Amino acid sequence: NTTTTTTTTTSSSSTTSTSSSSSSAPSPKLPVVRLLHGVSDLSLHVTVRLVAPALLSIDVTETLVGGEDGLGESPLDALCAALRPLAGAGASLFRFPPLVRGTPINPYVPTADGLLIQYDFDGVAYEAQSEFQNIKIMSSRQFGGMLLLDDDPNLAESDLPYTNAITGNGRIDYTGKRVLILGGGDGGILKVLLQQKVEFVYMVEIDGMVLEACQKHMKRACGTSLDALKGDNYEVVVADCIPWLKEQAGSGRLFDVVINDLTAIPVTPDGLPTGDQWDFLRLILELSFNVLKPDGRYFTQGNSANLPSSLATYEEQLGQLAKPVAFSKEVVTVPSYHEQWVFYEIWFKA
Repeated sequence: NTTTTTTTTTSSSSTTSTSSSSSSAPSPKLPVVRLLHGVSDLSLHVTVRLVAPALLSIDVTETLVGGEDGLGESPLDALCAALRPLAGAGASLFRFPPLVRGTPINPYVPTADGLLIQYDFDGVAYEAQSEFQNIKIMSSRQFGGMLLLDDDPNLAESDLPYTNAITGNGRIDYTGKRVLILGGGDGGILKVLLQQKVEFVYMVEIDGMVLEACQKHMKRACGTSLDALKGDNYEVVVADCIPWLKEQAGSGRLFDVVINDLTAIPVTPDGLPTGDQWDFLRLILELSFNVLKPDGRYFTQGNSANLPSSLATYEEQLGQLAKPVAFSKEVVTVPSYHEQWVFYEIWFKA
C-alpha cells in the first residue's frame, strides 16, 4: 500500500495534500528533512517542487507493507506549522487528505463531472466480465451493495431516492397501468412498481449477468422482484431493447408509462450532440415515444446537476422529436453518487 501526502504553497487548489500561497518565493531553507527524518523506519520519499515564484509543492510518499503503521499526523502537522511563517503574510496553506494506492480494493470512483470520490468499500461482493460490460458489486459500509458497470456507479442499496425519482416520486398513480422499463437490471424500479397495483410491467434488460448478480447481492434494492423472470403481472425480458421496441411498435402495443433507465445523458468533449452515445439516445427517444400512449408519461434520468450544458443539449434534442413534447425536471440527491442528479418527466403536448 502506498499513501501519498503533500504540502503545497499555492494560491489555488491542487490535487495534493497541503498547500499555501505567498506573494514572494518561500525560503529555500525548509525544514522538511529535519522534521521527517528519523520519525520511523518507514520508506519515505519526499519531493519538493518550486512550480512558480509563489507556488511550492511538497509531496510525501510512504510505502507500507503488511499492515504496518504509517507516518501519522504529528510530523505532518509539525511540517505545516514550520511552513506557515515561511510562506509570508496573506499566504494560504492547504493540507489535503492522503491518496491511497496499491490497495487490494480501489476506493476511488469519479463523479459525472470528474471529481474524485473516495468510497468506504470494504469488499468486492461480485465481479465478472459479461458479453457487454464489466460488472462489479462493491460492499460499502454506508451504501450497502453498490453496482458499477464498467466502473461507472449505477445504483447502491441506499439509493431509493433515485428509484423514487425515476418513477415519478408519487406523482403517478400506477393503478391499472401498463409500464415498460428499459434497463433497470438492479431490480429497484421493478420492486417499487410491483408494490403498486399495476396491470402489467415489462422490463427489458440486455445483460442477464447483471440480473443474476443483483438478485443475489443487492437484495435491499431489488427485494424478490428478480427471483423469477415472470410473474402474474410482470415479465423480465433479457434482450436488446431496440429490436424489442420496434416489434412492439409494429404490433401496435402501447404503454401508459415508459421508464428509461438505460444510460445517463452523454457528456462529449466539444459539447455537441454527436457520436454513438447521442445517436443511441435519440434512437431510444424515438422508439420509446412510438410505444407511448398519447396521454402517457416518459421518465428518465438526466445527469449531474453540475453539467448544465449537457442537460441543455438534451432538452434541445427533445425539441426536435417528431411529435412535440413538454417536460419537467426534478433534482434529487442520490446518496452514493455524492452529487445531485437530474430526472425528467416528458409527455406529448396536447
